[in-house]
Amino acid sequence: MKIAALVSGGVDSSVALHEALSSGVGDVTAFYLKVWLEDELESIGECPWEEDLAYVRQVCEKLDVPVEVVPLQLEYYERVVSYALSELREGRTPSPDIFCNQRIKFGAFYEYLGDDYDRIATGHYARVDHSGDLAVLKRGVDPVKDQTYFLSHLTQEQLSRAWFPVGAMDKNEVRARAREIDLPNKDRKDSQGICFLGQVRYPEFIRHYLGEREGRIVERETGRHLGTHRGFWFYTIGQRQGLGLGGGPWYVVDKDTERNEILVSHRENAGEASRRSFTLAKLHWIAGPPARDRLSVRIRHGPDLVPCRVEPAAGAGKAASAAGDTLRVEMDRADRGVAPGQFGVLYDGEVCLGAGMILD
Repeated sequence: MKIAALVSGGVDSSVALHEALSSGVGDVTAFYLKVWLEDELESIGECPWEEDLAYVRQVCEKLDVPVEVVPLQLEYYERVVSYALSELREGRTPSPDIFCNQRIKFGAFYEYLGDDYDRIATGHYARVDHSGDLAVLKRGVDPVKDQTYFLSHLTQEQLSRAWFPVGAMDKNEVRARAREIDLPNKDRKDSQGICFLGQVRYPEFIRHYLGEREGRIVERETGRHLGTHRGFWFYTIGQRQGLGLGGGPWYVVDKDTERNEILVSHRENAGEASRRSFTLAKLHWIAGPPARDRLSVRIRHGPDLVPCRVEPAAGAGKAASAAGDTLRVEMDRADRGVAPGQFGVLYDGEVCLGAGMILD
């Protein structure tokens, strides 16, 4: 086999590269995707792509693997950043890392490689079962690090060539392996936040592109004016940090985009805004729609899987739902952070079935 290993300079992808090499299944070449928007963002923060690339080169030299840098800044802006900005303008909560995987790492990069490589190895905490007619995406064994939420939009064509060498390891094992083989980045801290921002804070990124527009913060129950904010696009449903209100905690429970108002509730009343049900649209199934209606759902990245029941949304028959239209999700417990624009990712046990965008 010919294996293309995506490396970022972090520990996870470096250990994945080592595991791909150690497997002996084929020839391995490392690739670094340059998607940092350093020209756009240099005025608002540090974009450490040069530091990342330096670590990549040190790791590849240590492991004696050739490395190639692939510039995909334009593709990244057109396929990921523009989507995120459009969703923010509409008052929704985007999930750019989902499309970073589907449209860039397993999209534009696949296009760049063509048919020259049999497998693409990455440092994602997930697993792929290639034993059947269809590739099946399974959760990583580390419940905290599991990244199937961000991989939920991969197609069969993309998943059939994907390989996640650290998916059967937990984070402590990955760190231990890095130290065991003395990787140059064995003690490097994990990156946080959205994949293209690096050390740029997300609010600064939003301000750079969308600016600020002062608006009112209003108590939902009384209509009382509590304070001001810098623009509804800085806030998401369920948020409690960054509101600048005393006597809290306060939670964002809704947004009025036409009036540029943020509606909040105090903790005593926030539970009333919690949701047990929502509608998913633009459904994407990795290996076909679910065979049963009792599943689990994840509405944000993290270890929390909520048991749920799914059914075709009102007005859409089963055939329409299976074809990718709409699905109603009823969770076993309520959540105050259900936000339009986010993705609900559905699971049947260990298997990640796919996802849909939350409408309401």
